[in-house]
Formats: sequence, C-alpha cells, structure tokens
Amino acid sequence: MASYSTVSLPTVTTMHKTALYGLHIELGAKMVPFADYQMPLQYSKGIIHEHLHCRNQASLFDISHMGQCLLKGPKAVIGLEKLTPAIISRLGSGRQQYTVLTNSDGGIIDDIVITRLGQELTIVVNAACKEKDFKHLRKQLSNDCHLQELTEHALLALQGPSASQVLQQLAPEACRLQFMQACRTEIDAIPCMISRSGYTGEDGFEISLPNRFAEKMARILLNFPEVEPAGLGARDTLRLEAGLSLYGHELDEKTTPIEAGLSWLIKNTLQSYPGAGTLLNQMQNGTEIQRAGLLVEAKMPVRENAPVFDNEDQLIGRVTSGSFSPSLGRPIALALIDSEAAVIGATLFTRVRNNLIKLTVCDLPFVPHRYHRS
Repeated sequence: MASYSTVSLPTVTTMHKTALYGLHIELGAKMVPFADYQMPLQYSKGIIHEHLHCRNQASLFDISHMGQCLLKGPKAVIGLEKLTPAIISRLGSGRQQYTVLTNSDGGIIDDIVITRLGQELTIVVNAACKEKDFKHLRKQLSNDCHLQELTEHALLALQGPSASQVLQQLAPEACRLQFMQACRTEIDAIPCMISRSGYTGEDGFEISLPNRFAEKMARILLNFPEVEPAGLGARDTLRLEAGLSLYGHELDEKTTPIEAGLSWLIKNTLQSYPGAGTLLNQMQNGTEIQRAGLLVEAKMPVRENAPVFDNEDQLIGRVTSGSFSPSLGRPIALALIDSEAAVIGATLFTRVRNNLIKLTVCDLPFVPHRYHRS
C-alpha cells in the first residue's frame, strides 16, 4: 500500500517523536522518518482504506510535527503584514487566513495559516520549514513583537463528513464555526484551540492543545465508531485529490504563488512585502509557467519529477506530485508546466520506465471540496 503515497521520506540523524508516538505504536502504525520526526505512514488497514474512510466518515491525523507559534505585541499585526501578501489587519478575531511568506524574488519561503484570537496571532507552519520560518520571523519583526514557539503543543486533525457530528457531542460551540474560523474551548476539561480547517478537502477541524493532553484527546476522538486513525500516506492522497499544493513539491522558494495557482491569496496590492513587485507584475501580465492538474491515461501512477512533454516531444515542465487516486480509481498528478500548454483538455505526455504515457490537463480540484461555509 505504501506505493500509493508520494510522501518524501528524507534521511535524518536526529529523530523526534510527537506526544502520540506510543499510541501510534499501540495502534499498529508503520512509522517512517518525516521532517525529523517519527510519523505514522499508515495503519494496518492501509492507505486506501484510510483515504476512503476519511471521505466517507472521519479520520484522525496526528500533525503535531507542524510548527506552531504565538505572536504578541502592539506591532505584531503590522509587522507580519509586511512579510506576506495578506491583509492581516482586516482579519477579525476568531478568523483564519491561509497565506505565504515571500522572499525578495516573490518565491515562497513557506505557506502558513494565521489565526487571530483577540490581540494574539497564532501561526502554523510546515514541519520541514519551521526552523527557517521562525528564524526569518524573528529577524524581520521588530522588538515590539514577541514570538513564542509552542513547542509543547500538539496538533490533531479530525477530517471527514462525520467530523462535525462527533465534535457536536464534545464541543458544540466549535460546530458553529464556519470554514477558516476558530475558537478557544475545552473538551473534557482539556483546554484547546479548535479551527474549522484542514488539508484534505473535507469538512473538518484542527485541534491545538498541550502535549500532556494529546493522547487523552486522541483516545476520546477514536472512541467514536465513526473515527479511525490515518497516516501521512492518506493525508497526501487526500490533499492531492483536493488539488492542494504541498511545500517542497508545488511550492518552494523558486516558485511564486502566482505560478503555483495561488493568485487568489494576493490581497495586498501595495509594494510593502518582499517580492511584491514581481507578484503584481505576474498578476497583470501572466507567468511563463503555472500549476496544472493532470489525469493520467494509464494504470501506473506518474511520480514527482517525471518530465512533461507536448505533442511535439518538447519538454514543457515536470510533475510535482503524483499518485493513485482512491476516490477516482485512477492515477492523477499536479505539475508545473509552460503556461501556453496549461489548457483544459489539452493532451500532454510523460515517460515512465521508457513507456510513453498520455496526460490530459484538467480543472482542479480533482475531487470537489466539501468545506463548511454556511
């Protein structure tokens, strides 16, 4: 089953464990190194089962390897707004915003989620980027901003159509949230911050809480018959079907958010954040490359870095993520390709083990999102 996952498994020397490591072992998880952590790739029922269970009921993911920090101070909002194309000053309390940290060329240092609760901002960053992100934030923000890394906090994701009915029995106020809203509450006397968000394309929630309560919370959620554990493999295939970009694949410091299909998050039209001139120029004049969805017209999956050719055998790009889609029963892929070739319905090609494979450019997402917006 592991062959269906596109999760990169880097070799590392120092491995960390999340607060749920013991529970993962108890539940029979296959553990793998990922972003300096021992993380569950899958459990005994396999990635396809976990994927489909999330689409049909609810799955619990341990995403505690992600970086979390708290940003406080009178100039926190203004300071952070100068580092992203988001307009954070318009973010109301209890609201979230997905955005990116940009470099001077407009490339993506990382994609992040910002939550505003009262006068405080919390930021969730990618696991592999948290060291450089926090260093970047500390360097760029003024002394009027205090950044506190929440190293003793866990992060759990409850995702799927049954997630709300489960949480309704534990924290009804959280179920009144809309997509990308958040609140502080308690579950069985456990203090936590719950947001209605996630990276699967399904309705769901992310729960931030102190490490010492993480296993208790996970067991509470897994006690519901609708909820099963899921690992990195299913999380990756779910986000791919949802057409969601992943840092290190579709997103990196050489790729701009416009090229990566994230032009919708450019809210700030002022030249006040790194790379603003480049991004605004690309919004007005287009880009040479762009992200595209691809249906693979073959049974074998097309993997990351596979070359993409046009019908004249000219190299026009590369696959950034590729896997078998359990929901569609066929391989799918995301790619960065020449913008002129990124036409819905266009026929392109790749080669896998000397086999020429046909690709069809398609609209995204591959599977419709089911976020709770009303």
